[in-house]
Amino acid sequence: MNTLPHRLERTVSIQASPEAVFRFFTDSSRWATWWGAGSTIDPRPGGRMYIRHPNGIETVGEVVEVAPPERIVFTYGYASGKPIPPGASRVTIRLDPEDGGTRLRLDHDFAESSDRDQHVQGWRFQLSVFANVVANELHAGASGLVDAWYSAWTEPDEQKRLEILGKIVRPDVRFRDQYSLLEGLPDLTAHIGASLRFMPGFRLERRGAVRHCQGTALSDWVVLGRDDKESGSGTSVFQLGADARIVAVTGVRNP
Repeated sequence: MNTLPHRLERTVSIQASPEAVFRFFTDSSRWATWWGAGSTIDPRPGGRMYIRHPNGIETVGEVVEVAPPERIVFTYGYASGKPIPPGASRVTIRLDPEDGGTRLRLDHDFAESSDRDQHVQGWRFQLSVFANVVANELHAGASGLVDAWYSAWTEPDEQKRLEILGKIVRPDVRFRDQYSLLEGLPDLTAHIGASLRFMPGFRLERRGAVRHCQGTALSDWVVLGRDDKESGSGTSVFQLGADARIVAVTGVRNP
């Protein structure tokens, strides 16, 4: 490969462990969820890297280096030869642990500055897509987490309530709504117990699908009384961590 003096750099944070992130570089089925159906990668030095973009454009390359879960290097060019011939640029991706997640750094080295400049928006877009793909796999069980959260608000037995919450929330979980400003599992479970005592017969129920994007999940809910009539509704915002547990919840009641 000729000298590649022009570098495109981009860094993003992903709320998943380096191991969870790196497997998208070493498994063709996951690689394809990022780039598009038919894309493949052979994760060994000399292995083929192939990307079939949804618009039909094909990118090809060769894996140069693989060091799980920290680093992968591959050449990058276009099957058509334009704008970059096969083997004429190089991509290096590095992963570093960061605050329970991963800091991803991408360096794409080019022979020509004009080629580099053409790829700035492409990588801005592709790494955003990548972060979503990783988060969607990590938080595939988001709906179950949300339903378990609501079920804990109807559990009168404190020990059972702790068991439910202990599986789905972090010990330092935060909860906010118009009546709550809580930090930590003990405070949360005691608050739920008080709610059950002072508002007997009321329960929360999810309505509609949980919507998720990069570790933030939205869930609409209703408050039902003993007669199953609605007495209120709103939306909860769930922050999910790299361990696939709930970090924080904010409940917003509808007017």
